[in-house]
Amino acid sequence: MAGHSKWASIKHKKAANDAKRGKLWSKLLKEVSIAARLGGGDPEMNPRLRTAVQSAKASNVPNDTITRAVQKGTGELEGVDYEEATYEAYGPAGVAIMIEIMTDNKNRAISEIRYILSRNGGNLGERGCVAWIFNKCGLILIDRDSVDEESLLTIALEAGAEDINTSDDVFEVISPFEVFEDVRSAIEMGGARITHSEIAMLPQTTVALEDKEARQMLRLMDALEDNDDVQKVYANFDIPDEILDAA
Repeated sequence: MAGHSKWASIKHKKAANDAKRGKLWSKLLKEVSIAARLGGGDPEMNPRLRTAVQSAKASNVPNDTITRAVQKGTGELEGVDYEEATYEAYGPAGVAIMIEIMTDNKNRAISEIRYILSRNGGNLGERGCVAWIFNKCGLILIDRDSVDEESLLTIALEAGAEDINTSDDVFEVISPFEVFEDVRSAIEMGGARITHSEIAMLPQTTVALEDKEARQMLRLMDALEDNDDVQKVYANFDIPDEILDAA
C-alpha cells in the first residue's frame, strides 16, 4: 500500500514540473468526459464527475478546459467515444498489477500493453488472477505542512476513514470507497491541503523488490502510465524509498 501511495505522490510531483503534465491533463480530462457521459454533467449529482473535476483542478487544469470535457461527455460538444476496461498482469518477481484503460480502440490498447509488459519483465494474466489481492478504497494524500496530525486524525476518523499513515511530506488517509466523498469533504473543510485523491485499488499484501528488480518494476510502471490508453496502474510492490525517490 505504501509503495503505491508513495509512487502516486512522486508521479504527480513530476507531472507538475515537466513535460508529463500534458499527458496527465489528457488522462484527467478523459476521466471527466467519461464520468459526465455515464452519470450526467452536474458534479453535485454525479460523485464520479465531482471527483474527476476536483482531481483536474488539483493538477491546475484550466476551468474552461474542464467545462469543455464535461460538454464532450454529455454530447453538447463533439468528442471521442471511449470504452473502459481493466486488465490484470504480473510484473518482475510476480508483482501483481491492475491496469485500467480508457480507449477508442481496445485492440490497439491490449496490443500495446502486451508489448510494454513483455519488454519490461511482465506478462498479461487471466481475468481474476490478481484482482483478489486488491481492495477498492479511497486514497487521499495531504500536505503534512497544512494540518496538524492529531487534528487530521480526529477529522478523518470521525468522517469514516479506516487508516492514516505518515511519510516524509504527506499524510495518507485510507477510507472505504463508499465514504470517500464524506472523508475528503471533511478534510477540506478542516483546512488541510489535499495533493492527490482517488478511488484506488490498494493491495492487501506486497512483494518486496530490491536493486535490479525494483528499477525494472519502476520502468514498467513508467512505460504503462506513459501509454495514452492507460488511465491508472496499481501494483503491490514494496520498494525502498531511496530507489523510489531516484525514479
